[in-house]
Amino acid sequence: MNVAVCRSNDMSNYLGIDGFRFGWVAAWIDDNGDHGFDYSPALARLLAMPHKRAMIDMPIGLKIDGYRICDLRARERVGAAVFLGARRGLWTFVDMTAANDHYWRREGRGRGVSRQLWNIRDKIKEVDDIMTPERQAGVGEAHPELIFWNLARQRLLERKTSVAGREQRLALLVEQGFVNIRKWLGHRHGTGIGRDDLIDACACAIAARNSAGRLGGGEVDPRGLRMEINY
Repeated sequence: MNVAVCRSNDMSNYLGIDGFRFGWVAAWIDDNGDHGFDYSPALARLLAMPHKRAMIDMPIGLKIDGYRICDLRARERVGAAVFLGARRGLWTFVDMTAANDHYWRREGRGRGVSRQLWNIRDKIKEVDDIMTPERQAGVGEAHPELIFWNLARQRLLERKTSVAGREQRLALLVEQGFVNIRKWLGHRHGTGIGRDDLIDACACAIAARNSAGRLGGGEVDPRGLRMEINY
């Protein structure tokens, strides 16, 4: 398999992580502009890469019932790209119908989970399994569309699935130092990494380096994890 995988042992790296079909993809950038990417079936291996700060596009801090305030605030800014309804225990249901029946009974019809959220339930669990309040000091939750919205001076971009939207996002990444991103998109073939997964991982790395803004933070889950989205 031919893929450009770049690694660094420098603790000045800022790490961004996103999930894809077969695992996780991580992009990193340091204060000198050096940058690279890696991927693994296991999230823990990527988080073991030396880094100063990491951001991951996956919920951290889960309610038992109801919607997280940070997700609602993020939806106000970037719309339906933010999935609502991430809850602890979602992965215990046998199928999406059983999950929605449960949440509809408890919270009212329409307060269930989407297909997109259901499809990432195992990855939500993988993050939840390794997160602690102490670890959250250096590993935060981010949302790529919120990051791009912020980089574009709080302006909504074209849809990420459109050619225009993809070019807008790539231009912002290059502007922020990921000058090899277009080359990487060609190198990912054969890995299972989706185009948007690699783009989103780079966005999360930028948030790890630059982020001073966050939504939420006032809610803490039963395990002591803050529910907040950085951008």
